[in-house]
Amino acid sequence: MKTYIKQVFLFLSICLSIGYSVVAQITYPIVDTGVTVFYSNNAVISVPNSGDEFYGQDATYTGNQPSYTDNGDGTITDNVTGLMWEKDMGEKMTFEASFSKAQHSNLGGYSDWRVPTIKELYSLILFTGQVKGAKSNTLFIDTKYFNQPLGNTKIGEREIDAQTWSSTKYVGVTMKGDETVFGVNFIDGRIKGYPTQKKRTRTENTMYFRMVRGNTDYGKNNFIDNRNGTISDYATGLMWQKADDGVARDWETAINYSEDLELANHTDWRLPNAKELQSIVDYSRSPQTTNSPAINPIFSTKEIKDPNGNSGQYPFFWTSTTHLDGVNPSSGAVYIAFGEGQGKMRNQLMDVHGAGCQRSDPKSGNKNQYPTYFGPQGDVRYVFNYVRSVRNIKF
Repeated sequence: MKTYIKQVFLFLSICLSIGYSVVAQITYPIVDTGVTVFYSNNAVISVPNSGDEFYGQDATYTGNQPSYTDNGDGTITDNVTGLMWEKDMGEKMTFEASFSKAQHSNLGGYSDWRVPTIKELYSLILFTGQVKGAKSNTLFIDTKYFNQPLGNTKIGEREIDAQTWSSTKYVGVTMKGDETVFGVNFIDGRIKGYPTQKKRTRTENTMYFRMVRGNTDYGKNNFIDNRNGTISDYATGLMWQKADDGVARDWETAINYSEDLELANHTDWRLPNAKELQSIVDYSRSPQTTNSPAINPIFSTKEIKDPNGNSGQYPFFWTSTTHLDGVNPSSGAVYIAFGEGQGKMRNQLMDVHGAGCQRSDPKSGNKNQYPTYFGPQGDVRYVFNYVRSVRNIKF
């Protein structure tokens, strides 16, 4: 009996030790999207109960709520991520100039400023924003703490022409061979790849950029294959469905699939919100350069054909987050492109935004009518996208 008790005690000690170690590794906490409103396919709805239509969307689940401190010295601390940010971005500048500014800055008395990665930068986005085409309604960032300019319409810019650089270069090329850097547009709520040069004028492209410092582990995943169809990321505290099931669904059906999923003896799966799903993008990979989706190969992803029937492409994946854009702002939801962010320009299908971009699709439609093409870059709209479910790891 004493031997048994000793063995149990030793086992519990190991479990506690492992548990402590795991908790200590949460270096990449995902900040919630801020969404508290519920939507159907085309309207605001009352709060659904479990089992109701549209239960399981973004507002159903509450994550790490956005929390900031204004330090009074031109810097803002994110109390969730541990990152410190520049409050006011100043004027637009070239990609290379942003690195020079960060290197020589002593803002707030600190000398370790850097250009943020796309994952660091995306931590600031809030999906309480709203845009209507090129015109801003509500910004996709907390304007109580961060100064976010609009595009200068007096010089011919659109209000949405106020994108923010990240340090993350696209490993492929966009358009017709453009060297591309990922950025976040806090005016229209998207991640896209932006060219470093303006081809028409043969000059360097300029955008805004916001310096960051602290928590150099932010955005770095720590994946473990649990050998049961799931992948744990101990950096974020999230567990993922290892393989999508190869089925394209509309938004409501995607939500229901995740809510009903039973996998590895867990029944608390959900459709990830925009920021959770973006956390597992691997920006070092792309169909162009690694013949793979933009995700760690520890995951399995269904290969698809592009709208021209060419193989070697990968799906868009739904999130639970509604993207407020257009005449009917409730009708679109966010997806992440793990394959190329394709569009059709001058009747030519090409990668216009990069693998790992974040855009939105209509939530529903007639499957026989898609794909279609939308906007100035002819963005491909599939509407019937794929699903990779997520749950919180219970420590």
